[in-house]
Amino acid sequence: MKTSRGFCAITASLFLSAVVLVAEKKHDDKPREGTVAKLYEGLEFRNIGPHRGGRVDAVAGVRGQPLVFYFGGTGGGVWKTVDGGSNWQPMSDKDFKTGSVGAIGIAESDPNVIYAGMGEAAIRGNVSHGDGVYKSTNAGKTWKNVGGLDKTYQISRIRVHPKNPDLVYAAAQGHVWSSNPERGIYRSKDGGKSWEKVLSVSEKTGACDLAMDPTNPRILYAGMWQAYRKPWALASGGTESGLYRSTDGGDTWKKLTEGLPEGIVGIIGVTISAARPERVWAIIESKDKGGVYRSDDGGEKWTRVNTENKLRQRAWYYSRIYADPKNPESVYVLNTGFYRSNDGGKTFNPVRVPHGDNHDLWLDPDDPQRMIESNDGGANVSFNGGRTWSSILNQPTAQFYRVVTDDRFPYWVYGAQQDNTTVAIASRSREQGIGLTDWYSVGGCESGWIAPKPKNPDVVFAGCYGGSITRYDHKTGETRQVMAWPQMAIGQAPKDLKYRIQWNAPIVISPHDPNTLYHAAQVLLRSRDEGQSWQEISPDLTRNDKSKQDYSGGPITRDNTGRGLRRDLRGRRVAARGRDDLGRNRRRPRARDARRRQELAKRDPQGDPGVDPDQLDRRLSARQGDRLRCRHDVQVR
Repeated sequence: MKTSRGFCAITASLFLSAVVLVAEKKHDDKPREGTVAKLYEGLEFRNIGPHRGGRVDAVAGVRGQPLVFYFGGTGGGVWKTVDGGSNWQPMSDKDFKTGSVGAIGIAESDPNVIYAGMGEAAIRGNVSHGDGVYKSTNAGKTWKNVGGLDKTYQISRIRVHPKNPDLVYAAAQGHVWSSNPERGIYRSKDGGKSWEKVLSVSEKTGACDLAMDPTNPRILYAGMWQAYRKPWALASGGTESGLYRSTDGGDTWKKLTEGLPEGIVGIIGVTISAARPERVWAIIESKDKGGVYRSDDGGEKWTRVNTENKLRQRAWYYSRIYADPKNPESVYVLNTGFYRSNDGGKTFNPVRVPHGDNHDLWLDPDDPQRMIESNDGGANVSFNGGRTWSSILNQPTAQFYRVVTDDRFPYWVYGAQQDNTTVAIASRSREQGIGLTDWYSVGGCESGWIAPKPKNPDVVFAGCYGGSITRYDHKTGETRQVMAWPQMAIGQAPKDLKYRIQWNAPIVISPHDPNTLYHAAQVLLRSRDEGQSWQEISPDLTRNDKSKQDYSGGPITRDNTGRGLRRDLRGRRVAARGRDDLGRNRRRPRARDARRRQELAKRDPQGDPGVDPDQLDRRLSARQGDRLRCRHDVQVR
């Protein structure tokens, strides 16, 4: 959703069940390594929740078993349901060495055979890498790393031959942060015992999608994507990106070009219609010619059928497309929303899902009304084509950036969940378990640090991206903005900001004085009045390298992102200018204000009717500059 995020998110439920390596020094200063379980032998972790789903990049259903589905969490391994999504069970905790799943492939000819490609495909700034491919031969009960692909890091797709469970393909996206030769399409003919790379472009370009013709599995289409990340930037696209086709099971490949964008191309998603196999769709990131493309002759010639930005915004994070197996005119595209077309891709209408930011979809080849879909809130099942969905409040797979406790007894635990709210949750309950009534949000947003006030945990300071900080009082329910400087970081280059705030910048209360609050930008900030005022107490503590403070994203799509840009530019500016710098209410309205509002409303029909006209007048002038600065393909999260 955003600008560069630096450090990786802590990926786990609040009980932190993942094994974490820690180092402890002996008296002789020699480090001794061990697991948490070893160092605290005799103690056990327990799940305190919340049972609210986290981001899922991979889903799959079982053909012929209508209630059985799987999903792969970006931090929770593989999960399985045998009752249509009412309950989920973790299947991989004891066998997996990494927790991020990028792809799942199930053998239709033997659904006991399942392959899991590790490493999430959506290369966020807080991405988690994988360690190759795991295989189960007993429907997920046990798993074994088949070896050979441990340095592929991020695997975007697994495709299994429908008649031969030992013939499997893996689309390797490769190392997020540097070039590596392990990028490309791999094939195994012996169930993963050995792999051969059958398609490779370069060490800079990996495989972002792979489609297999349901009627002829020798026909394959692969999207190849030139992309990388740096801690301060994302680059999606290059001259090496492209769409490839094989008609001999991967032995040879042809790059498809007629009718497709040329030059610098970004991420590509591809799908084949089982109802009309010569019909192929692709969604392509391109600066001038991006959109949904369709071929009706097996990929030889292509026509762009849709250019709507809602389908291709923030392309690197989404760009997934899926053909309805029964209706040749029906196709789905996943983005911030979940969209379906019934006219061959010309127009798309939204389908409501339990959560936004959508990443994967599986449609039953025999009954496409039966499906499983994934998003930043988990995985959800539908049996009626998306009219209703199973719950995502039954999956303890949330990603938390930070956790902290307060000083009450029994203590409460606090965290900020990726693409969701902050959470304060009881560490124990008087009931049979810790449920929905035992946790609540404490302000801030998904990325922020949380600082409960010592001796008064009803008061909580919580952060958000761009330097936003809120003061939340649980007794009164009041949330107040106390950010150090009223800046709008979304859509801006860091070099143009007063304070350069990291994605999850530290917020800490002094252990010596509960009224002293610290916040870190490129300088250390301190408040001694609960955020009413702030002082800089350090010089610039960074290298201040201007070359690393430009706009993120490119060369096609910028990624200085957040919630809907124009809505936020308007709404947050109103909030900032409607109050003074200390958060106090603005001046009382004058009689002439009503007349001026009516005049200004003609110029600003979408404005806030409660805004001070003096501020609104200045806002109208400033907005034109904001639009010029921020219009370059800044996307929503």
